[in-house]
Amino acid sequence: SQVHSTASVPRRSRRRKSVAIAYESGQGDGAEQGMSEPQRPRWEPRDWRQQLERIREMRRNRDAPVDEMGVEKCYDSSAPPQVMRYQVLLSLMLSSQTKDQVTSAAMLRLRQHGLTVDSILQMDDATLGQIIYPVGFWRNKVKYIKQTTAILKQKYGGDIPRTVEELVQLPGVGPKMAHLAMNIAWDSVSGIAVDTHVHRITNRLKWVKKETRYPEETRAALEDWLPRDLWREINWLLVGFGQQTCLPVNPRCNECLNQDICPAAKRR
Repeated sequence: SQVHSTASVPRRSRRRKSVAIAYESGQGDGAEQGMSEPQRPRWEPRDWRQQLERIREMRRNRDAPVDEMGVEKCYDSSAPPQVMRYQVLLSLMLSSQTKDQVTSAAMLRLRQHGLTVDSILQMDDATLGQIIYPVGFWRNKVKYIKQTTAILKQKYGGDIPRTVEELVQLPGVGPKMAHLAMNIAWDSVSGIAVDTHVHRITNRLKWVKKETRYPEETRAALEDWLPRDLWREINWLLVGFGQQTCLPVNPRCNECLNQDICPAAKRR
């Protein structure tokens, strides 16, 4: 007699029952997944939808530093697309370990000197350093900007790469910058951009199954459950929230709409 009558059940289902699939993204064959743990819901954080809606409400005014001086406000939107993409990448490189206000001011000074691949290659290191100071680690960034710009000129015809894999090969470009570059410069959602704000807040909200130590760990943990249509929004949303309310030290829990459902809230 047949154990299962449905035609969609894989023939080797007995052998697959012991395979752990909890980590899978849900994009595979639904029938196979159903054989391991019938109707088992995928893990997601408690109250996350309500928390998200409340954070959106708190961010409604769009008046955080990231809204006024973030990377999306630093490039010349009237420049040719190739120049615009280069400026996006440079602003991301400058923004590492640097407040938005400082990055924005440095980008404005660079643009006043004509911010293109050729203008940066023609500029001497001392001048470039003077222009971008006081961004964090400015001496290293002078070196990275020169090296990366030379690679863009030689290998990409002055444009920036179209993939995360190629972007992270460039000197001074990390995964967070690469995902943001894909989003802003190429209008492509390749992954969640996790900076210190996103890393801190998602751990406080317990949006990760277990505590993560590094942003890349956090990115993988978030991408495992957060619906893909939210990936583009989440960086902008949480960065501004982290700048205004969920501060690194002395978070303003008494002003936060999530204080009653946040695991890390300091309740008085």
